[in-house]
Amino acid sequence: MYINKFIFSVFAFAITSFAFGQKVTVISHNEKINGDAAEGYATELEGKKEEVETAWSKFLKDFGRPKLGASHTMISNPALGGTAYSTGVIYADVTSKNDNTRVWVGIKEGEWTVNDIGIVKKDLEKEVYRFGVKYYKDKIQAQIDEAQRAFDATTRQSQRLVNQNKDLTIQLGNNEQEKIRLEQQMEKNTFEHAVLLQKIENNKLSQDSVAQAGEQIKRVIEMHKERQQKVN
Repeated sequence: MYINKFIFSVFAFAITSFAFGQKVTVISHNEKINGDAAEGYATELEGKKEEVETAWSKFLKDFGRPKLGASHTMISNPALGGTAYSTGVIYADVTSKNDNTRVWVGIKEGEWTVNDIGIVKKDLEKEVYRFGVKYYKDKIQAQIDEAQRAFDATTRQSQRLVNQNKDLTIQLGNNEQEKIRLEQQMEKNTFEHAVLLQKIENNKLSQDSVAQAGEQIKRVIEMHKERQQKVN
């Protein structure tokens, strides 16, 4: 019963998973941070805010040490595209709308060296795209892992049933042999019962015959005694 419920839940999960889009689209998007404009990039993903935010927070650690600000997450002196920057701050955010969640990352140009701004923006656009792809692939991998666990469970259950069938077949064979032995024993017992009944009957007849013979012999003895007494 448990295994059937487990398989059903996996298939239900797999069916709903088709709702997740696999196309990642990155758009240019600006936000206000403490009244200042921050230019950046965003992508909208299908999924609850909690799960996207968990994955996003973990992803941001690749750039440095994220710190939660008043309205946005901040990463100072980040490492991006294989380059470690001694100046500049990366800002990140997560917002949700219905069942979709948008992640955003950007910079304030005034906090960066002019020569780095163009490179950083391109790298941020790539990273947002990379996160979107990673997010969906991780979701699919979770589904693969869940399905694999279900498959492994069915394989183990199938093997248990095969082994159980072997044990039951052996038990059935033993039971049939015992049944034959008991039937033979019953047949032998029935025969012995009939023989004993006949012997008892024969014994009773023999007792009656012997008793009659005894009575006749007794009468003969009495006759001899009478004859003996008449001798003068």
